[in-house]
Amino acid sequence: MVQLVPFAVPIEGDKTLLVWELSSGPTPEALQLSLHSLFTVFSQFGLLYSVRLFPNAAVGSPGFSAIIKFYSARDAHRAQKPCDQKQLFHTSPVKVRLGTRRKAVHHNTLAVNSSRCQKLANYIFVFHEWSKSIIKLQDLSNLEERENEDIVTPLQKQSLKFFCSLEVVLPSHECRSPGVGMAEEPLDKLEEDPLSFLMRRKVTQKLAIQKAMTDAFQKLLIVVLESGKTAVAYRSCAEVTDARTEEELQDLIQVSYFSCQPCGQREQECLSDFSFEEEEFRLPELD
Repeated sequence: MVQLVPFAVPIEGDKTLLVWELSSGPTPEALQLSLHSLFTVFSQFGLLYSVRLFPNAAVGSPGFSAIIKFYSARDAHRAQKPCDQKQLFHTSPVKVRLGTRRKAVHHNTLAVNSSRCQKLANYIFVFHEWSKSIIKLQDLSNLEERENEDIVTPLQKQSLKFFCSLEVVLPSHECRSPGVGMAEEPLDKLEEDPLSFLMRRKVTQKLAIQKAMTDAFQKLLIVVLESGKTAVAYRSCAEVTDARTEEELQDLIQVSYFSCQPCGQREQECLSDFSFEEEEFRLPELD
C-alpha cells in the first residue's frame, strides 16, 4: 500500500495510537521516565511526532493514558499489534489501539516548523540527498536615521524585518521546491547596546530563513511505496491549502498534561475528535 507523508502535523486517526492502563509514580521524575520509556518503545517502529501522557479522569481508575503520533500511518499500524496487551516497561499489560476521527476535521492543514521538516527529511532521505540553497536574504527594516543625535527618537513603530527566498533541492529525485518567508521583530525601545541589536538582527534573519524552509517543504509530498522505496511529489502553490504553522494555531484547545516531542515544540489539537477502533475510551476532561 502506498503511503503519502506530507510535511504537516499528523491529525489522522490512523497515524495515532492511544495507550492506556499505564501506571506511573506521582513525581515529575517518574512521569518523565514514563514518557522517555514510551518514546523509546514506539520510536522503534518509525519517526514520532509527539508522545503525550495525561492522567485518567477522577471518576476512573488511577493511572495514566498516552497519545502517540506517527508521521506515517504504516508505522502506527506496525506498532499497534506488537505492543498491544504487552507489558512493555510495566509489570502489567497495556492496551494499544489505533485512533479514529469521530467527525471530519474542518480546519486547514497545520504545517510543522522548519526543524521538524528537517528531521523528517533526514529520517526519510539520507542527509546528503537534500539541501537548501538561499537565493535572497533582504533587509526590509524601517529603521530611520536620527538627524540630530541629541534628540531621542522613539522606536515604537520601527522594527527589524527580513525577507528570505530559498530552494529545497533533492538532486536524486530531480526536485526543487522554492519557498519564501518574512520575519519582523518590533523594537520597543532604543537598542543602546550594539551587540544586543546585532543579536536581535541575527535572530530575525534566522526566523525568516526558517519560515522560508517551512514554505518550501509544504510543497513536497513524500510517497512511500510498499517496498519501502520513496519518491517525492512536488505540489504547486495552488495545490497546497492555506497551511498554518504550529505557532500560528490559536483556535484549538490545549489538552496535554505532560508531553515529549522530539523537537521541543508543543502541539494543540481537539482530542475529542478521537475514539478507539475496538473499545470506546473517554478521554479525561482537563481544566
